[in-house]
Amino acid sequence: QVQLVESGGGLVQAGGSLRLSCAASGMIFSMDVMRWYRQAPGKQRELVAQITSAAETNYANSVKGRFTISRENAKNTVYLQMNSLRPEDTAVYLCNGIIKTMGRLGDYWGQGTQVTVSS
Repeated sequence: QVQLVESGGGLVQAGGSLRLSCAASGMIFSMDVMRWYRQAPGKQRELVAQITSAAETNYANSVKGRFTISRENAKNTVYLQMNSLRPEDTAVYLCNGIIKTMGRLGDYWGQGTQVTVSS
């Protein structure tokens, strides 16, 4: 069984930075595409950023130039560096990934980490 565990969330003032981590554990052969989503109260879940196994990245327009997704395959970990944070970035941030384990690909989700940006 694969688990994704997010960390690094917290309370920060507008303009500040946070670095989120998503660590995958279990019988992992490889991580394919990995994504960060966020969900604010009363809003739909939004794809924030994704990174492929070839390290190609894509971002939501709302975070381009402020957020950076990266991965460290040796540690089965994905990061989201968030700079110039705004109150509208406040949400639960969830890690999602397509991960190969025991010869099959599975779609896995973490429990999320809260990010709160005060004005």
